Parts: sequence; structure tokens; C-alpha cells
Amino acid sequence: MKHIFANCSVNIFSLTLPVFQHYKSMKLFPESAGVQLEFDKIRHLLAEHTRTLYAREKALELRVHTRKEYIDTELQQSQAYLYILQNGQPFPNDFILNISRELQLLGIPGAVLSAEDFLMIRRLAENTKDLFRWFDSERQLAFPSLYSVISDSFYEKAILGQIDEILDEQGVVKDDASPELANIRMSLYRKRNELRRMFDKIVQKLTKAGYTTDIDEAFLNGRRVVAIYAEHKRQVKGILHGESDTRRTSYVEPEETIELNNDIFSLENEERAEVYRILRKLTEMLSSYAPLLKTWFRIAGEFDFIRAKAKLASDLNAVHPQIIEKSGIHLISAFHPLLFLYNKKTGKPVVPVNINLDDKNRILVISGPNAGGKTVTLKTVGLLQLMVQSGLLVPVHPDSSFGIFRQLMIHIGDTQSIEFELSTYSSHLKNMKSFMEQANGRTLFFIDELGSGSDPDLGGAFAEVFLEELLKRHAFGIVTTHYLNLKVMANKTAGIINGSMAFDEKNLLPLYQLNIGKPGSSYTFSIAERIGLNPDLINRARQLVNENHFSLDKLLNRTEQDLRKIEQREKELQKLLKENELLKKEMTRQLDTEKHRQQVELLKQQNRITEERIVYLKDMERKLRQLVFDWRRAESDSEKREVMRQMQVLLFKQKEKQVNEKVRKKLDARYIELDDEPREGQKVLMKQNNQVGMLTEIRGKKAIVQLGVVPITVDLKDLIAVQERVVDGEPD
Repeated sequence: MKHIFANCSVNIFSLTLPVFQHYKSMKLFPESAGVQLEFDKIRHLLAEHTRTLYAREKALELRVHTRKEYIDTELQQSQAYLYILQNGQPFPNDFILNISRELQLLGIPGAVLSAEDFLMIRRLAENTKDLFRWFDSERQLAFPSLYSVISDSFYEKAILGQIDEILDEQGVVKDDASPELANIRMSLYRKRNELRRMFDKIVQKLTKAGYTTDIDEAFLNGRRVVAIYAEHKRQVKGILHGESDTRRTSYVEPEETIELNNDIFSLENEERAEVYRILRKLTEMLSSYAPLLKTWFRIAGEFDFIRAKAKLASDLNAVHPQIIEKSGIHLISAFHPLLFLYNKKTGKPVVPVNINLDDKNRILVISGPNAGGKTVTLKTVGLLQLMVQSGLLVPVHPDSSFGIFRQLMIHIGDTQSIEFELSTYSSHLKNMKSFMEQANGRTLFFIDELGSGSDPDLGGAFAEVFLEELLKRHAFGIVTTHYLNLKVMANKTAGIINGSMAFDEKNLLPLYQLNIGKPGSSYTFSIAERIGLNPDLINRARQLVNENHFSLDKLLNRTEQDLRKIEQREKELQKLLKENELLKKEMTRQLDTEKHRQQVELLKQQNRITEERIVYLKDMERKLRQLVFDWRRAESDSEKREVMRQMQVLLFKQKEKQVNEKVRKKLDARYIELDDEPREGQKVLMKQNNQVGMLTEIRGKKAIVQLGVVPITVDLKDLIAVQERVVDGEPD
């Protein structure tokens, strides 16, 4: 992780300037417009989601673009990555190291990268390999905007091959990287083993003599030494390399190991020199891939930047709105992003805003009480426009649409300047002068409290002139005001439309809801009553106000309250209509289900009858064939007569059976068989002849049934209790 934000002096974007140089950014007036709309806070929120220095710098320098193709691509990339996150799909972009300095060095002749540097480059190559492998043919079609990030590049496996040929997984140069290195390390191995064996003998000897401390041995100045008590140091031949802080322990290199230590030291120097030579050669070989590696580094940063945009969109419940080439704004259920995040933490609801600015209505004049949400509404539109043209998803309804503006102008709050001795109104006039000189059909402007800071009548007159001039220049914008003359002007001027912030006069609370089409009251006296101002003072103030002015404000007040009641009733009506529509759909569904069920039952019944007739016909055919066969084989007349008799019996019984079935169907159509035992006075069906009569008397196991005027005695077990079917309220 130490490399993530290391070497910050290297300009990441110097590696990728061609990516941005063809796109023109939106012009902002004044330069602090982004800060006034809190776009800088969005940049920092975006930067918090980044993992690479490349993406962080790009987030903090987020540009507001004016090219539709670029904006569309950025939004599509954010939307695609958001889809990947929401569906839990893994995306192989785990490279977060800052190796911009190493890549710069790689392209400089004579530079040598360390083994650790090459290990980081290898990780970049592995990351790129995973990216190209992830974008198979199916995903290229599914995520074309994301694929466009790597579509102009390619993967070169030779980079990984050359690094793996020299370095192992820990970043150590392999023994077989060169024959010379292999020989040196083999000699080192032998010398170190020889030194270890000799050193062990010396330590055992000195330990037995009681000269060594508890540590026994150590390394000092790159040499293997024995730790002995200071009072015995002159009794051991060798080189004294140092003493402990307490001077009780001395570190001595035994005389017998000096030559071996010298050999090892020399071999280690040779090893370092050979490793350096190998790394220099590897640097030279990979230097030709420096441009490609810089591209891979940019790709990793781009995907991290896109990921950050998707993470921010997830926090905001943001979507991809429609982008149109011409100027205009159509917002449905739009939320202020920062207010949405704040209220999300505190659990408070956020009231969305609906605004439509087009060729017919270019300028919206919002009026209403102070602290009612006028400025927040204005900032919501401005901030969302900046975000969209920066390629960020926004918290609006998906059917919302944003036009593309080339400049954004804003005047919010007190811009009094001590340095230039400008009053609030002087600064206001200066900004209005810039607005009118520079505004055009591709301008989006925002003015908070137009005309404030001067005499109401004079300031209001200038405000009307400003609006007329901006309208002539075909600019789009939102203006907040308390001036009645601007409300009247908006009501009668084509291209300008009124809007008001709703206010609950009963509870004296702002509702933060924008109503389009009607001006709003400032609720000056209502708010004064809310804060508990003396009623006498309020009445005296009312008397000082121009009667026409007061009447108009009162009329606006009453109109707004009536409008709120109408809207409430309309909502209730819409709710009832929706419920009615749901009931209608449910009824239709049930009717369709029942109709389908009846059709299925009918088909089943028809199929059953058809199957029975087929079985019957096949059986008749078989029996008749047999009789014909028997008749042909008959030799005497008596045998032939017997065959003919059997045929008559077969045909007669079948005919009788068919007649009985017809009679039975008629009975089934007229009567319902009951599960109860037959009782006296009840209609019964006689099983033998399928006739229905009245049961008049039961005598043990016998019963008397009246058929017309004739009484018949039958077995009780041959009777079935029946009841006439009821059709349309009458017996059949």
C-alpha cells in the first residue's frame, strides 16, 4: 500500500493528455460557480470512492463537458459498472499501485528499474491480462461502453514472459537468469556452508571455554562474529568489530574465518553487480513497451474512476437520464444530491422537485416565503446539470431529460466586495451586465433574489429589464424573487413562467414543494405571527402597506391554499382511480380464468365422449367381423340362422342401449340425483326403466311408486331420490 499515493510529484495526467484534449469544458461564470453550487463537494465525495491516485486526481479535477458523445459514453460506463455492482458480478481491476514514476523511468535510456519495480509492473500486466480475458465476445456486446476503454489497446504476453524469465514470485532474480549468476551463487553456497561448519566448531570451542555470552554469535558490518565477554576478548585471535552499549560484550571475527568472510564478501559484490547488469538488460528489453504499459496504467485508472462513479451513484440511488442535444431541462422527481445523502443519514424525508424548461418556457420565476426552499430548488437544478455534463448519474426519475449547455452563470447571495468598494447592489448590477453581454441560447443561468439590495420599486424595474434581455437572448434560467412586479410579468410574458414554494399557513410551516404555474405569497405577516411578534406591531405594519399590494399578496396566499386543497383532492381521486383500475384488472383476470377453466372442462368432456364412441365403434367392428367370419364358415342353414340371430341381438341391444342413454341424458338435464335415502312423498327414479314417479308408500323392502294414474310396486333398492333442477328461479 505504500506505493498507492507515493511519488505524488509525478503528474499522472501527463501520461494520458490525448484522452482529454479534444473535449471542451463548460464555461462557468463566475469562476466560483462550481463552489456556489457545491459541485466541489461532489468531486470530493467521488474522490473518496477512488483507490488509485490516477482516479483520485481525475475526480478532484472533474470536468464539465459539452460534447454529447462524450457525456453519453461516460454515463453509459457509469450505468454499466453500477449494473455489475448491483448484480454482484466480479470485475477484474485490482491494480491500485501508483507506478507512474517507474513507467516514466522505463522510457528513459540508461535507467535501471529495481526488482520491486518490475514486480509492480508484472502486477499491472496480470491485471491487464484479466481485463482482456473478462471482456469475451459476449461481454463486449453486453457492455460496449466499458469495452471501449480497452478496445484501442491490446495485451502483450511477452511482457509477463520476460519478467518471469528473470524474477521469481517474490521479486528475487532467479539463479538461472544468467550463467554467471548461477556460478556466483553456487560458489557463495559452498563458501557459506564451509564458513558455517568452521564457525560452528569455533563457537563450540569458545563456549566450552566459557568465553561466549548467551547470544553466541551475530552479524556485524556484514561479517559473522562471535559474541564473547569483554574480559576474554584478548584471548580470542581475530578482528574486534565492536562492543555492546554496556561494554560487557565484544564482537570478534575469529582469525580462522577472516579469509572465508573475505571470499563471501567478494562474491556478494559480484552477485550484486551481476543482478544489476541483468536488471539493466531487462529494463532495456521492456523499454520498448513503455508506451503500452502507460496505456495499461491509464486503463486501470479509468476503470477505477468508473467504479468510483458507480459507487457514488449507488449512494445516491442515481440513474441514467435522457440526454438531448439541444438546450432544455425536464426534471421528474429530482433530488438535491447532498441533501439526499444528509437526510438519508438522519432519516428525514426529501421532497423531490419537478421542473420543465423548454423553448416555450425558458425562464422560471420562483416566489414564496423565506426558508421555503427557493434557493435549494435553484441549486438542485444547477448541481444536477453540472453532474450530468460531467458524466455522473443523478438522483432523478429515469424519464427525466437534460439538454447540453455550453456556459453556466450564477448569482447567489451577498457578493459585496470590500476590495473593489462594491456594495451588494453594485456587485449585483456588475454580474447582471456580464449575464446580458454573454448569455445566449446555450446559457443556463441562476439568479437568487433578482433585484434585491436596492429600492424595491427601482430594483424591481431593473429586474424586469434584466429578464426581458435574457429572454431575448434565448437563455434558460431560474430566478427567485419576492417582487410582485416580477410575478405579474412572468404571468403575462411568453417564455417566462411562475412557480411558487408551497406553505402550510395553518401550521405556518414550509412544505419545500415547488408548484409550477402560479406565483406564491411571501407570507410575511404569517411568518411574523409564527415567530410570536406582537400582534399590534403586525397590524401597524399591515396599515403601512399599500392596500393594492396587500390585497394582491393576500389573493396569492388564498390562491395557493386553494390550489393545495385542489391538489390534495386530485391526489385522493387519482388514488381511488388507481384502486378502481386494480379492481377492474383483478375482475377481468378472474373472469378470464373462469372462462378458461370452463373451456378446458368442455374440451375434456368432449374428448371423453369422443374416446368412448371410438372404443364403442372399435368393439362393434370387432364383434361384427367375428359374426361375418362365423356366417361364412357356417355349413348348414341352422348355423347360418344362429349367426343371424346373434347379429340381431347385438344390433338390437346396442340400439336399446343408445335409446336408454338418450333417455338418461334427458333425465340428467331435468333432475338431480340425491344422496339421501328415498322418502315417502318424494320423487324417485326407477333404475330398471329410467322413469320418474312419486314414492307414495314404503312397505319394508318394497315401495309403491305412482306413475301417472298407475301405482307400481318395485324393490326399494332400485329407487334413487331425485329433485327437479331449477332454471332462472323456476323448476325446469
